[in-house]
Amino acid sequence: MLSHISIKNFAIIENVEIDFHEGLNIITGETGAGKSIVIEAVSLALGSRADTAFVRSGTDKAIVQLVGTYRGEEYVITREVSAAGKNLCKINGEIVTLNHLNLLCRKLADIHGQYDHQSLLNPDYHIKLIDLYKKDEILPAKEKVSAIFHQYRDISSKLKNLIADAAENRRQRDFMAFELEEIKNAELKAGEDETLEEEISLLENSEHIYEGLAGAYELSNSEEFSALGNMKKAVDQIGEISEYSKELSEIHQQMSDTYYVFEELCSQIRELRDKTVFSPEELDRSISRLELLNGLKRKHSTSIEGLIAYGKELSEKLDQVENLDAMKDELTSLQKKCETDLKAACQSLSGLRKAAAKELQEKILSELSELNFKDAKLSIDFKESPDFSANGTDVVEFMISSNKGEKLKPLSKIASGGEMSRIMLAFKKIVGDYDEIPTMIFDEIDAGISGITASIVGKKLKQIAENHQIICITHLPQIAAFGFHNYKIAKESDESSTYTTVIQLREDEKIQEIARLLGGINITETTLQSAKELVEASK
Repeated sequence: MLSHISIKNFAIIENVEIDFHEGLNIITGETGAGKSIVIEAVSLALGSRADTAFVRSGTDKAIVQLVGTYRGEEYVITREVSAAGKNLCKINGEIVTLNHLNLLCRKLADIHGQYDHQSLLNPDYHIKLIDLYKKDEILPAKEKVSAIFHQYRDISSKLKNLIADAAENRRQRDFMAFELEEIKNAELKAGEDETLEEEISLLENSEHIYEGLAGAYELSNSEEFSALGNMKKAVDQIGEISEYSKELSEIHQQMSDTYYVFEELCSQIRELRDKTVFSPEELDRSISRLELLNGLKRKHSTSIEGLIAYGKELSEKLDQVENLDAMKDELTSLQKKCETDLKAACQSLSGLRKAAAKELQEKILSELSELNFKDAKLSIDFKESPDFSANGTDVVEFMISSNKGEKLKPLSKIASGGEMSRIMLAFKKIVGDYDEIPTMIFDEIDAGISGITASIVGKKLKQIAENHQIICITHLPQIAAFGFHNYKIAKESDESSTYTTVIQLREDEKIQEIARLLGGINITETTLQSAKELVEASK
């Protein structure tokens, strides 16, 4: 839930702090006092797009901080919008992207303004409501459909490409066969060109290398003067006196180790010397081989590894040409089997959805009846799409008749804003029972309603608030009376500026505010008594 918001230099708000609580939080105030601005500030903190128009006139930047908890963990969200257009998002003091912020805030709160019922008008949203309603049963079936669909799409794509490429591959068959033969005859090995360059360098400099190795060995281990032999004598002499001190013993050990290392190096030098021979024939063969490889690399503008991969690709294409009919038959067979499995999975998913829709339909009608739609009729209409998708083949639309004698029609044909507000609330009451979003925010959901209907809407908000935190802006006393926690927004002006303040109301102040909503500027004993009666009736 959301526990606190701090708003600084945001529109006409200079500095406001609000503590929110569990249950139903009601915000009221005069028209133009800034009620919707508070919701805009909350919306900004929850990840909506920033606008420099939010920055209070005469200040450098607007800052909104929101404190909320999700699954026991507290989050401090900060949004800063500068007059120069810079936008900063932070979570617990760490700068994050707007997308990252949105991922978290979708789990924290759901905001509904006067026009947010538009999502209900989109049939794509209707199927999501059904899937969410019975997600434990429907989600596994959806995942199965999605998996088979992607397999079906891949097979269909391969078959389509095979047929599309067949004619071109036939035309190119002889040329591809020539290139493949050329690559095969080269018997390519990865990294061979680098190895050949090293071998050629050694062969071209073999005489100089031999002389260097022979000279080094002669100095190290010759009969006339042997560095190795003299080193051995030195080791032995130190060995004879090593017992007289620890330092001499350590020197003897180090000299012995060095001697054996040097002895091994002398053996390696001798072996390299004996293997180093100048062979013009071998040099010619290596140069010819490298020229062949470099020619192929230049021809195809790629590396040895690229040539090997290209050869494999040519082989596969030629195999397709030679075995086109067999491959086509195999893919067609796989496609038909996959299509059969996909149809069965889609039908199974559709069956689950229709069963869920029947149950959901009854719940929505029950909620609509409680919201004063006594004669409402609702039907969840299913059609089958001719095309498969990862979501199945169902096309779903909610059809409604809100008055007696009217035909069922799409939600988008409902003209009254008041009716749409109540219909959305009915959906939210049901969805709120099984979604995991802890906070719902309503900005003037009461648009277009009054009287008894307003009291019914207030009661419904109170019911939803039993399982969710609700923050609701209203101008109707019937709804304000149901608030667990009531706030009043007021606008004040001095000689140079306009300020918005927000205060949490005590019980007596709540009654005064409801009386103001009932009677306007002049609050009488009658309006005060009516306000008290509304509050008592809401309990």
